[in-house]
Amino acid sequence: MAWQPRPGYRAGADAVLLAAAVPVRTGEAVLELGCGVGVAALCLCARVAGVAAEGVEIQPAYAALARRNAAGNGLDLTVHEADIAALPAELRARSFAQVMMNPPYFDRTRGHAARDAGREAALGGGAVLHDWISAGVRRLLPGGRLTLIHRAARLGEILAALDSRMGGVVIRPVAPRAGREALHVIVQARKGGRAPLRLLAPLVLHAGDSHPGDIDHFTPEAAAILRDGAALNMG
Repeated sequence: MAWQPRPGYRAGADAVLLAAAVPVRTGEAVLELGCGVGVAALCLCARVAGVAAEGVEIQPAYAALARRNAAGNGLDLTVHEADIAALPAELRARSFAQVMMNPPYFDRTRGHAARDAGREAALGGGAVLHDWISAGVRRLLPGGRLTLIHRAARLGEILAALDSRMGGVVIRPVAPRAGREALHVIVQARKGGRAPLRLLAPLVLHAGDSHPGDIDHFTPEAAAILRDGAALNMG
């Protein structure tokens, strides 16, 4: 269970998919930039025991909910209230095996702001996409992995922001149905990696050609992730 704000940004399937894609192992330290109410980090902790998770969230109300959700679910999550562009000294002094993020999807130089301030901060506010990725790369151990989920339309920006320190890039498109255009991508890269870029087959979320009504109609792979907490295959 996760408490979320009644008005404002509410975490959904994207957070669960992000957590499922992170190849974390017991004993590793994970940092989530922009953790919101903690859904992704807590899904990760629930899937893999013994993970030390930390989150960064700029909005105090969301950070407070993340701490409440961690306590309510008996999971280990430390939340820092900070801007990703000005991390606290204790985080700047540390490195992590895994960094994950779900950065704001929209470039507000090309669109309109949401009316709710909390929703706007999550969807289009704050640092630009390049700065999110750079902040994540800086916090990685050598050999550590950066995992993010974002709009497919911004894949070019994501790849451009992955500098020479990052390699072994793996991209998993996420499509709403078979034969439909992918709307999101999950991108993973390794610090110091040298493997060539790989484009995987898409994760298809829904079975059939259309919505059959108010029933669960996920594909088996999507259902295993979203309903049962399974890992997402990133090759």
